[in-house]
Amino acid sequence: MTGPPRRAAHPTPTRAGWADGPATPPMGWNSYDAFNWSVTEADVRANADYLRDNLRRYGWEYVVVDWAWYYPGRHDDSPNQDADLQPRLRMDRHGRLLPDTTRFPSATGDHGFRPLADYVHAQGLKFGVHLMRGVPRQAVADLVPILGTDCRADQISDGTTADWLNLTWGLDMSHPAAQAYLDSVVDLLATWGVDYVKVDDIAAPTYRQAEVEGYRRAIRRAGRPMVLSLSPGPTPLASGPHVRDTAHLWRVVNDLWDNWPSLDALFDRLRDWTPYRAAGAWPDPDMIPIGRLSKHGPAGPPRYSNLSHDEQRTLMTLWVINRAPLMWGGNLVENRPAELALMTNADVLAVTRSSTGNRQLHGGTRQVWTADASDSDDTYVALFNRESGTADVTVDLADLGIGAATATDLWSGHDLGPVEGTFTRTIPAHGAGLYRLTPSPGPSAGAAPAVRAPRPSTGAVGTI
Repeated sequence: MTGPPRRAAHPTPTRAGWADGPATPPMGWNSYDAFNWSVTEADVRANADYLRDNLRRYGWEYVVVDWAWYYPGRHDDSPNQDADLQPRLRMDRHGRLLPDTTRFPSATGDHGFRPLADYVHAQGLKFGVHLMRGVPRQAVADLVPILGTDCRADQISDGTTADWLNLTWGLDMSHPAAQAYLDSVVDLLATWGVDYVKVDDIAAPTYRQAEVEGYRRAIRRAGRPMVLSLSPGPTPLASGPHVRDTAHLWRVVNDLWDNWPSLDALFDRLRDWTPYRAAGAWPDPDMIPIGRLSKHGPAGPPRYSNLSHDEQRTLMTLWVINRAPLMWGGNLVENRPAELALMTNADVLAVTRSSTGNRQLHGGTRQVWTADASDSDDTYVALFNRESGTADVTVDLADLGIGAATATDLWSGHDLGPVEGTFTRTIPAHGAGLYRLTPSPGPSAGAAPAVRAPRPSTGAVGTI
């Protein structure tokens, strides 16, 4: 007799785009969910220190300053300019925005974000910033010269702006100086030591393909590896082939907040984006709205996440089984033991860092998702209960291409013993479980294993 059949390969495809992107989905902290645009240098340093001391060894490494870091002051109102372009933004003579020195005092003179980036790097971490697409409206009004050209900012504007922030005009990428402007902006970021760029108003409500390509081109020309993240969502699915080959991550929903309906809607969105997940290209379900949120807005009063314990575990399980970027939104320094535990389970985080063929196996209100372990013939299984009461969720091992196995609960670390035929767990309402199944040896384990037969169709989205 032969041994157990060998698992059929479900490799994650390589992408047609650049080869210097992140090998695993980015993991880190973004300032938006906790601080809105009012984040300060002290806030950023404190969260970097927390990452260094508590999370870096688990793979969390990015510290990203979100929107309007060039807008003066700190308050909870919207950071827009009035009809007279007031308040003025801090900007150099070539229309490149500079950090507000009232919130980022180390940025005085021409230092920019270099001192803050140096501090983050000294902690063994990486530094990122947010950009609105395009060129500042005040640069256009001031007719500022574009670095390295004989053109002015008013010649490259396309007259479009974001619905929620009026500080910039989009770019007419048919004008050669538009690319020159983007090149100059990204060159400046490179001199600051930026490792991650989140570009906003570019993936939705309109997918700005030419500008996406412009930012990609500028990053390549700058000669410094930078993650390119596109926002907001939902990025149109029809743009999947382009965004997969052009960006490193892109939003699949608009801003995600701490309520069950918004989280529940992501099951279908992430399923639909499965064909476009590739090595170095990650569909992004947004920052993780867990921990201390909205200290200065932007959504509701200051609070700890309204997601229940089980819903928070569901979010983290859904993110890792999809290899989604893990960008924490809560203020890290106010984490409690429960939040820290979600971020430091090495067995759970291994799924997002080292798995392939991530896919939905069964849909509906009792869902099964699966992925292949990269380091063995083991299989990861996530069981989800989207219903309002406790329910049993079951998967047939045959649907996983497994005869028999031993099971480990990754969240608890408990050995669940042997399973055969079916694997069933009782899952709380809005809850999830995450497991690693290790195929059991057959009666003649020393015999050459047969190639595992193709997995039967279950009506799930096809393998990537």
